[in-house]
Amino acid sequence: MASELPTVGFIGLGIMGRPMAGHLQKAGYPLVLVDFDPPLPEELIAGGAQVRASGREVAETADIIVLMVPDTPDVEIVLFAEDGVAAGLSAGKLVVDMSSISPSATAEFASRINELGCDYLDAPVSGGAPRAISGELTIMVGGPEAAFERATPLFEEMGATVTLIGTRNGDGQVCKVANQIIVGTTQQAVAEALLFASKAGADPLKVRQALMGGAANSIILENHGKRMIERNFTESFRVELQRKDLGLAVEAARSLGMVLPNATTSWQLYNAADANGWAKDDSISILKVLEKLANHQLANHQSES
Repeated sequence: MASELPTVGFIGLGIMGRPMAGHLQKAGYPLVLVDFDPPLPEELIAGGAQVRASGREVAETADIIVLMVPDTPDVEIVLFAEDGVAAGLSAGKLVVDMSSISPSATAEFASRINELGCDYLDAPVSGGAPRAISGELTIMVGGPEAAFERATPLFEEMGATVTLIGTRNGDGQVCKVANQIIVGTTQQAVAEALLFASKAGADPLKVRQALMGGAANSIILENHGKRMIERNFTESFRVELQRKDLGLAVEAARSLGMVLPNATTSWQLYNAADANGWAKDDSISILKVLEKLANHQLANHQSES
């Protein structure tokens, strides 16, 4: 018996996209896949996912096309390359971009898709790989309410918190940028606090335990702080992605005629992490940048005394 659920094209099957697509498949959605970096996940193929050679072919086959790729240029290529998604769209289809990209570029991409008679949602996520795997992502959506209602059953398979931020395309991306301002600057604050405690001779493990009982507690302190103390830099959310997201914040703020001092400082520290070769490491590698700065400061102090 054929599925009554819409066929979903899923493009971008990395550390986040792979489990997200898996949740849709487990819920019964027929999947159509293409990816930049074969081989495709064996479990999705074994589960019946169809494979197409291009974004155009995926769009021709699917009712809803989901994108989960790293950056703004990647979304543009996937959508508008010669053999991209836009070339295979027909009126009435829905494109859902779950990547984290520029709000202004999102509005432009949506307009071009709308001209083809199709709806567009930007629906970036928060929660990292662990919540992608558990299906508990936070999903922030921008776009028409009717399109949101059409996509909500899919979102509910991938996320625990799903919010229509606004009916303008780009509103979801604005929310994600705001999220990353908080996450990036809080990661910096936690790294600074734990490094300070260590350099001052206190046990950072006990400092973290104490702070978790007070106003300073946060998911970042609990989860990221623990991994900082353990020096577990295994990728969950890469330095290069946090750097990109904070760069979007700085760029968007500049276009609005405002300054984000803390976000700008965090962005610069992530630039330094990238320059030191830690781009593919977890974003808690901001700790290593701060350690390097502290060691440099100490060496200068000793040489002057």
